[in-house]
Amino acid sequence: MASPVALAALQEVARGPARRAGDVRLLPVVSALAAILPEAGLRRGTTVGVSGSASLLLTLLSGPSQAGAWCAVVGFAQLGLLAAAATGIALERLALIPGPGPRGPVVVAALLAAMDIVVVCPPARSRPADGRRLTARARERGTGLVAVGDWEAADLRVTAVERRWEGLGAGHGQVRAANLLVEVSGRGAARRPRRAWLSGTGEPLPSAAPDLGEAGAARIRPIEVA
Repeated sequence: MASPVALAALQEVARGPARRAGDVRLLPVVSALAAILPEAGLRRGTTVGVSGSASLLLTLLSGPSQAGAWCAVVGFAQLGLLAAAATGIALERLALIPGPGPRGPVVVAALLAAMDIVVVCPPARSRPADGRRLTARARERGTGLVAVGDWEAADLRVTAVERRWEGLGAGHGQVRAANLLVEVSGRGAARRPRRAWLSGTGEPLPSAAPDLGEAGAARIRPIEVA
């Protein structure tokens, strides 16, 4: 559980460098996501719901992180640092709070005042009012708020709808990469859903990935959160 002293210390550490990319209203993303996002990036103050794949979440964070943004992840104990580093996230600008306890909304609100992007995994019994308050605070502070799973007040939804394995044949071969079919939907300019294939390295793929049959395809399951 995060104490008030720990929260104050975290804010103090992050307050100076956190807005290093603060003059830019759009946070950059990898090229495949830029092709289907309404503004080809993440506008500060936007709330984004991400579902279907933990690797999609890391890929979404990698672009802003490489551009100098500070990121925080709250309540996602399964997040692997090796996977984050392999995706291109700068670990020296990544704050992890795996178990915020019952003060989770307070922790997230404090981080929204200090970070460029805050990822939150809402507990199963989270209150809708907390979500609305955090969304309003993110908009006020100009911080990107990324929610894992369904988030009623999300402006954008980024969803992995299908996964295909590269390298597999009919009963033979080795997995070289997992490619995701990603859909972006939401409000305003994102009202009309757009889709693109995303490679394991975050690069765009042709509009239709090779059909590898049942051996090379997998249904997407929700991101598991403790």
